[in-house]
Amino acid sequence: MRIIPDSELIINSDGSVFHLHIRPDQLSDKIIMMGDPDRVGLTASFFDSIECEVQSREFRTITGMYKGKRITALSHGIGPDNIDIVLTELDALANVDFETREVKKEFKQLSMVRVGTSGGLQPYCPIGSYVVAAKSIGFDGVLNYYEGRNSVALLEFEEAFKKHVNWSPLHCSPYVVEADAELVQRVGHDMVKGVTISAIGFYGPQGRYVRMPLANPDLNSRIETFKYGEDMVTNYEMESAPLAGLGRLMGHKAMTVCTIIANRLAGESNSNYKGSIEDLIVKVLDRI
Repeated sequence: MRIIPDSELIINSDGSVFHLHIRPDQLSDKIIMMGDPDRVGLTASFFDSIECEVQSREFRTITGMYKGKRITALSHGIGPDNIDIVLTELDALANVDFETREVKKEFKQLSMVRVGTSGGLQPYCPIGSYVVAAKSIGFDGVLNYYEGRNSVALLEFEEAFKKHVNWSPLHCSPYVVEADAELVQRVGHDMVKGVTISAIGFYGPQGRYVRMPLANPDLNSRIETFKYGEDMVTNYEMESAPLAGLGRLMGHKAMTVCTIIANRLAGESNSNYKGSIEDLIVKVLDRI
């Protein structure tokens, strides 16, 4: 058995994992994830009881009981790089013995649902709708650093997408992954099933032009017209692809569902979306 070196998995002196600062006993196998630490408090406000609360940097974790289910609410911050940190540490908490630093013989599967906000790219994704990332296109490149990437990616979909949008060789090679089908059906059976892009940033990487001109100003118009079978790109965000991809590589169930707070085609947005995100959180709590 491989002994995982201290430098590869840092364990704090209190027995918690390096960034998240939670111990294995503080993690449930049902996890609701979100970018904003304040939304963790909002999620926990629906809990019947709270077992523990931990905050470290942008990572806030509350584990408690909801209608007889033990659930962990956790914030991952913004961006795909944070998902690499969070998924690796959650998997370690579940499947590494922190005393021996060996992988446990018995695998524990986690169910992870990310609840987020997003900008819609199609007319059937209006502001206020819920879109499940049944498939995700990663512009971030995170999955490309791991062995087995091609075994979980939809390679023909990737090639068709790159050809259609005239993908720049200066960008990270995109990858296309599916979320866990059973989890998608259980949580999002009455929601829009979409193809979600995970961008590497919020402004230029999502085609927003504030002051600095874009290197590929027609990229979004090409994305909007892309079609592969019955699939079209529905929305932009920043975390669904690495979550689904790393989840598949690790053997966990993972998916993202977003409430649409902007429609890029119409140029409209709604900054007052608190009620919509609350309703979505409750749906996920009931269904996870």
